[in-house]
Amino acid sequence: MAPPDEPQDEASAAHPQPHRLPPPSPYTAHEALQMIARLVEAMEITPLVSAVSFDRDWRVRFCNPACAGLCGLAPEQLYGRSIRQLFFYDEREAEYEAMVEEVWRSGQPATPREWWVRTLNGRRLWLYSICLPIFSGGELKQIFCMKINLTERKQGEEALARASANFQSLFQKSADAMLLIRNNEILDANPAALGMFACASREQLVGHSLANLSPMQQPDGSVSAPAVAELMQQALSQTNCRFDWRFLSCEGSLFWGEVLLTSISQDHHQLFYAQVHNVTERKKAERTLALAAQVFESSREGIVLTDRHKRVIAVNRAYSEITGFSAEAMAGQPLEHFRSAEEDESFFRQLWGMVDASSHWQGEIRLRHRDGHVFPALVALTTIRGSGKRSSHYMAILSDISERKKNEEHTRHLAEHDFLTDLPNRVLLADRLSQALTAARRHHSMLALLFIDLDHFKGVNDTLGHHTGDLLLKEVARRLTRCVRGGDTVSRQGGDEFILILPEIGGVEHAAHVAASVRQAVGQEYRLAGHQLSITASIGVAIYPHDGADADSLLRHADMAMFHAKESGRDRFHFFSPDMNARMVERGTLEEGLRRALDEQQFALEFQPLLALASGAPVGMEALLRWHHPELGVLPPARFLAVAEESGLMLPIGAWVLQQACRQAQRWHEHGQRLTVAVNLSAAQFMQKSLPDQVAQALQTAGLEPACLELELTETMLLKNGPQALDTLRSLAALGVRLALDDFGSGYSSLEQLRSYPIHKLKIAPAFLRDGGDAGAIRAIIAMAHGLGMAVVAEAVETAEQLDLLRQEGCDLYQGQQASAALPQGELERLLQ
Repeated sequence: MAPPDEPQDEASAAHPQPHRLPPPSPYTAHEALQMIARLVEAMEITPLVSAVSFDRDWRVRFCNPACAGLCGLAPEQLYGRSIRQLFFYDEREAEYEAMVEEVWRSGQPATPREWWVRTLNGRRLWLYSICLPIFSGGELKQIFCMKINLTERKQGEEALARASANFQSLFQKSADAMLLIRNNEILDANPAALGMFACASREQLVGHSLANLSPMQQPDGSVSAPAVAELMQQALSQTNCRFDWRFLSCEGSLFWGEVLLTSISQDHHQLFYAQVHNVTERKKAERTLALAAQVFESSREGIVLTDRHKRVIAVNRAYSEITGFSAEAMAGQPLEHFRSAEEDESFFRQLWGMVDASSHWQGEIRLRHRDGHVFPALVALTTIRGSGKRSSHYMAILSDISERKKNEEHTRHLAEHDFLTDLPNRVLLADRLSQALTAARRHHSMLALLFIDLDHFKGVNDTLGHHTGDLLLKEVARRLTRCVRGGDTVSRQGGDEFILILPEIGGVEHAAHVAASVRQAVGQEYRLAGHQLSITASIGVAIYPHDGADADSLLRHADMAMFHAKESGRDRFHFFSPDMNARMVERGTLEEGLRRALDEQQFALEFQPLLALASGAPVGMEALLRWHHPELGVLPPARFLAVAEESGLMLPIGAWVLQQACRQAQRWHEHGQRLTVAVNLSAAQFMQKSLPDQVAQALQTAGLEPACLELELTETMLLKNGPQALDTLRSLAALGVRLALDDFGSGYSSLEQLRSYPIHKLKIAPAFLRDGGDAGAIRAIIAMAHGLGMAVVAEAVETAEQLDLLRQEGCDLYQGQQASAALPQGELERLLQ
């Protein structure tokens, strides 16, 4: 659609406009995209209008095939070259450069002019030239020139001048409209003029003035009649003048004409002849260009124009504001240079494949800002096709949708979270549970669901008010969150009900441990709004897949288990499975007993002798923990150590064992028995960075020489803790204590790792001695250990045959039933005496 006729962008040189940025565009970015695409496409395919733009260094930044054809080159051969090397103005060179400098200085279009120009390939052409300033980022960056080849017409005009005798013949045959004027009235009009002005006969033109063939006002606001008089006076003083004029045809339609008005004298009369060329289409192109430039610069969306190789030609001000990259920084760069690293190469190969196939793509992309942060953008990519329907340019239009994304995320968060505690609500819980169950089925893992109901919460609301009740719920939510792992889910279902999802648990013990932690955390005292209060929780536990294979079953069974907990007296947790619940009740009983055992001195040490295989003499003792349970009797470590590890009680128990073992060894020394004592370290102890300090403190308190203390570790502990394990071993060795690797052969230690560890002894895993013994493996372990300077201990030696095998293979030390069972301290002292 042609733009409206408004006197805003077509002022002649006689009516200059002030240098300012274009006003905000009434066009949308999508309309701008279509307008610019049509213009660039038009510039590509028209052979009549040559288009070229260049920067302040005179370097070509854009040209169409018509412009390149004037120089006998392909368009890509002109990019980056100086325009001064392409077009030569000879004696008018200084005038041309002064005109260009004035455009750079004023920011206003130059007055259209005609030039004799010599091109790079030697052609001599008469060109009509229009130079327009191009703004980007609010600054004048390039000058855009359109050149129309008028060589044939110029040659015709010169021929007309040389052959005035044939003027009437040329007048009649001219393809351009020609009018002969005297005293401001048309004397004659050629056939081309009749056609241009849509007149049936000469009489419709003869006797009229040019003002009669014009609208009252020209688009620049000037009144037609006085403006015509002024132009005729100019032609009279300068012989001729050229100008663009808006005409009115005999049918009432408007069109643009380029007028060459020449004054001549004939028979003492002053005549003018006007040569008129219809330039309506050119004016539309200029109008479109001006509007496109205005929309391009003032659009709120970022716009990028690239060449067919996807190198940036121009960006608008909005793009620079959105991305932080200036037009200078973008120029000549590949468009993908400014993307983030969040989309891989395959994504962009697929994207450009869609653009090339359908000429359009729209979607969301993560883009990189100049300051480094990544933001989401809605991007539309369009292909601009030139002659032959080949891709000549690409246009990208983008919007920063960060705020929209934040609003969407905020809305989604409100829909999926409890307004009071900000925990996931029923909606998000259902989604999380579905995902957790899918993962559990795929990995064949266990999942626990804990249903938590606060006991007597209604009484808090009734007596202290809903405000205090809300504060209590928020504090309970905070405590529950601290009881679980990062990948677990804590959800509020409404009221005083909460649900926990524990995916990928190693066993029901993990669920029991969390349930116990929740019960303890909820049961601690609260100080809220000036009130001091306590509350308890009843917890139901359901395990996938034992208690249900789907979300509804697990939720229902966890709810039922919670009611069993309430019926059993509240302030407890209950498993849905009776057998599982019985096991967990026993485990809970053990954990509660362990917490009292240290204070009530229920732990004791037994010692198993370590004998030299060559002499049979005792050289040391291994300290073994026993729990004298008041109801269950003497319990071995296998019965309670797992519960101690999971409940966090292994650290104080392990510290007690270390202290007691050092004191006992020192008592042996004081009675003349130079025996070492071996203490097994737990995984939790070994992970403590303070372990070397604890060992040093135990030695100092007991007065024991460090070389008389031996610490036993497993391969698994060393491999699991990596570099930290090596640092801890070196710190312990620096104290002077001895280090032994227990159950060697059951893990995956490499020879290189063994060489790096400061280990003094290897203890062969009992499995190598069972069923007659693996002589080859025992021989290899002993040879390797001796090669590394380590002593070898065989444990769990039960038969004389096993002892003979060890003696034959060169083992150093042994322990087990063949030597002596673990003995209480009193029996051991009688044996040593």
